[in-house]
Amino acid sequence: MNNYELMVIFTPVLSDDEFKAAQTKFANLVKENGGEVVHSNPWGLKSLAYPIAKKTTGLYWVMEYKAPSSFNEKLKTQLLRDESVMRHMYTVLDKYAVEYNAKKKNGVHSATQKAEA
Repeated sequence: MNNYELMVIFTPVLSDDEFKAAQTKFANLVKENGGEVVHSNPWGLKSLAYPIAKKTTGLYWVMEYKAPSSFNEKLKTQLLRDESVMRHMYTVLDKYAVEYNAKKKNGVHSATQKAEA
């Protein structure tokens, strides 16, 4: 089982219920394929750096999960098939990124964050 982080930009025309349903759909896909959702973080509506399909905003969602490496192809296929997904990216997390995310979730500030405050 490897650690991953998935960021998805959904089309901004989704209602709150549709946005939550889409999140649940992909979280359940991870669980059904022997994975585990570590953390889910809906960022909500944000401006895009450049227009995608003539849209200047998108609904962002980040999910940290553990899954076998073979699962990512299934996930990619489902993301590409979903018309509400404008962009997606999954990243393999090393042990330092996992540790950093755990500290961030628990409210522990890093040395650089303390220096900036």
